[in-house]
Amino acid sequence: MPTLALLRTVAFSARHHYGRSDRSPEWNRERFGDQRHPHGHDYRLEVKVEGTPDPETGFIVDLPRLDRLLDAVVSPLDDRDLNQAIPEIREGAMQPSTESLALWFWNRLAPKIPDGARLRRVRVWESDTLAGEVEG
Repeated sequence: MPTLALLRTVAFSARHHYGRSDRSPEWNRERFGDQRHPHGHDYRLEVKVEGTPDPETGFIVDLPRLDRLLDAVVSPLDDRDLNQAIPEIREGAMQPSTESLALWFWNRLAPKIPDGARLRRVRVWESDTLAGEVEG
């Protein structure tokens, strides 16, 4: 039986900015330019889940359960400042780049994917032309 995949995309809006508090304002200006000031994005979180379809339903994952999981991770960030809402950013352990956000979502979603399916990819879009991605 081939492995099938399901793609699901959810949207949220949030603000962020780049910077390191352990560096000088000049260093931050050099590295991050205008991106060091708070600014917003209409993000899209796209997940790819793979698995073998249930022979009775034809589904690889219960979509309402997957949607509840995605909502539990995304809703606390919607209309928020990611620099405050995500502890790792607030504590200076990560920057709110699309790549880092993709990994952050991966780490929260991968262990909780329902029904024996597995997370194959997480992609975070911050615009139509820029996304960060994690595959595994």
